Amino acid sequence: MKSYRKELWFNTPTRTAFVNITPQVTQALKESGIREGLCLVNSMHITSSVFINDDEAGLHADFTRWLEGLAPHEPVGQWRHNDTGEDNADAHLKRQIMGREVVVAVTDGKLDLGTWEQIFYGEFDGRRKKRVLVKIIGE
Repeated sequence: MKSYRKELWFNTPTRTAFVNITPQVTQALKESGIREGLCLVNSMHITSSVFINDDEAGLHADFTRWLEGLAPHEPVGQWRHNDTGEDNADAHLKRQIMGREVVVAVTDGKLDLGTWEQIFYGEFDGRRKKRVLVKIIGE
């Protein structure tokens, strides 16, 4: 069995962002040469996420509004984590909801995604460099 590892780096200009990373993951799969197997994509930071959903601007706006309703950033004093001098407790909670990673089957050298499925990097405490791991195993 072969394995392939690649890091993707992101630095979003905004605190919250959703970045379609399907093209970068597809490129990593091509570089791997793996035709059948599994592709793990996970955020290496505790205030960001990787998830699969539709690439539709209205849905992304809904995610932002919904997450902010569940775990609002302001006032920062409402969260105990922020007692440490941080201001990103809400980002940790949002990441918990949106998830850490996805695993996608690889079939005939392609990501086995559904019709509208795309892989996203979700950022909840942006404006600094963070990484995503792509790990592909198979034959």
